[in-house]
Amino acid sequence: MTAKLAALVLGLGGIVAPPTPGWTAGVPAQVGMSPLSARREYSVFDAAKESLFGDPYSDPDRWQPLSLGTLFTEGWDEPWISPPKGGGGAPRQSWLNAFNGVFYRLANVPFGWVHGDGGDAYTGSLNLFTPFSRRFEVEWQIPFIDSSRRSDGTRHNAFGDFAVTTRFLLSETRDVSQSFNLTFRTPTGDIDNHNGVAAITPDYEFWANWWRGFVVRGGAALAVPYNHDGIRKAGARTSFLGNLSAGYYFTPHDLTPVGDLVWYVSTNLSQPTDDRGLSTTTLTFTPGFRTHLGRNWFLFGGVEVPATKPEPFDYQVLGELLKVF
Repeated sequence: MTAKLAALVLGLGGIVAPPTPGWTAGVPAQVGMSPLSARREYSVFDAAKESLFGDPYSDPDRWQPLSLGTLFTEGWDEPWISPPKGGGGAPRQSWLNAFNGVFYRLANVPFGWVHGDGGDAYTGSLNLFTPFSRRFEVEWQIPFIDSSRRSDGTRHNAFGDFAVTTRFLLSETRDVSQSFNLTFRTPTGDIDNHNGVAAITPDYEFWANWWRGFVVRGGAALAVPYNHDGIRKAGARTSFLGNLSAGYYFTPHDLTPVGDLVWYVSTNLSQPTDDRGLSTTTLTFTPGFRTHLGRNWFLFGGVEVPATKPEPFDYQVLGELLKVF
């Protein structure tokens, strides 16, 4: 238990540490102030083409706030523009084991190594975030390896459950982004790895930055499995999922290989809501970091530790390599 507490203290210490002087230098002051009349008109197809293959980074003045009130009338035929830094100066970026709330155009390869009583297990996947407009993007989750041990001690390696997430931007201001997402999980993996589950998961996510480098993000979801094998053989449960994460950015983007250095703690809650077994609450904490290595390559690391019993595992070591394009 001492090692777990130490990991949590290190993560929390990264959040409350004093800010680095000069961190907010270079934050654009006039983003989103260009006149609406200067906007180019696009068709839905042209907006998707520009979002996927155009340059969303060089002209940040093209970005404009989007409101919830114009959800069905604005942004669908506009190319995605990389949103500006928050009101405090923090970049809108993804973290390990945390909800997003923000649109991206990137590819990442996360890895996880789990240590537990049932034997060590590991996973690896390729994820793609592909925006089609300012309001809509698709995330592709391709789990190319899922390895765990069977009850007889032999290791089983297989492809995991492929998933597609449709993401809808509800609103976006300088300080806050909100999204509604719908994940479709397909049973492409093996039951032996607790895969082979077909499920649909609606969720709400948010991202916020009001003060300096301090960022808060999180959301809530409901995972609903619906295929017989996934429920009966893989033990999938209808579950409420919650996330709340907080972190602080210490360095500017160009201070590579420690640019955009953020230390954070991600808190995840899982609670079954069906009657197919015990209603066991699982709460985990993930102290983690993210840093810009250069040329829009980013490195992530973290350790997830459970805080409730029965523990689903002892701890999980997480890593990720990400490329913005």
